[in-house]
Amino acid sequence: MSRVFRDRIEAGQRLANRLIDYADRDDVLVLALPRGGVPVGYEVARALRVPLDVFVVRKLGVPGHEELAMGAIASGGVQVVNQEVLDVLDVPDEVVEVVAARELQELERRERSYRGGRPAPDVRGRIVILVDDGLATGSTMRAAVAALRRLGPDRIIVAVPTAAPSTCEEFQYIADECVCEITPEPFRAVGLWYDDFSQTTDDEVRTLLERAAHDNQREPTTNGR
Repeated sequence: MSRVFRDRIEAGQRLANRLIDYADRDDVLVLALPRGGVPVGYEVARALRVPLDVFVVRKLGVPGHEELAMGAIASGGVQVVNQEVLDVLDVPDEVVEVVAARELQELERRERSYRGGRPAPDVRGRIVILVDDGLATGSTMRAAVAALRRLGPDRIIVAVPTAAPSTCEEFQYIADECVCEITPEPFRAVGLWYDDFSQTTDDEVRTLLERAAHDNQREPTTNGR
């Protein structure tokens, strides 16, 4: 079998096979990181017959050096900071607050755009499968896990089709479980392991979330406890 995925759909289907123990459980929820993680997450949620939603993460970039993250803000209004970066660069609290407020506006805009009028899911006490289309450095997923922890899930499972071997190993300790379908070496970039790695659009995200909500209403899960 080729180590390259045809597209995110096939990647999600193959990843779902590794997560089959979580199928048909009413305490399991798939949260996908938009945008590229949503097609993958949709296939996982469909195969496991569990709900799908998004977990939006926005990096808090240092002003003037926006590529350097001093923290992140995520769905639910949860904020995490990289205290080491703040201390080394002596970033004042008010600067963090200004950047966080701006990014919160964008996060809320995206959530309204993706979810419409649907409320965010309650993750407290649930098993959350956090999905993206791959992990290179893992910085966004690291922020997502840290933010999600504060919302009180029972377990967090990071699941991706492809990851750098060292990053996949690191997430075995950051999350409660990390499932990586392939960990090629040398890794170089997520997109190299897909034949089709075209950008996922906002419209596609909305369509998949609506389809997943409809599927979940039609096929209620059974109790897995």
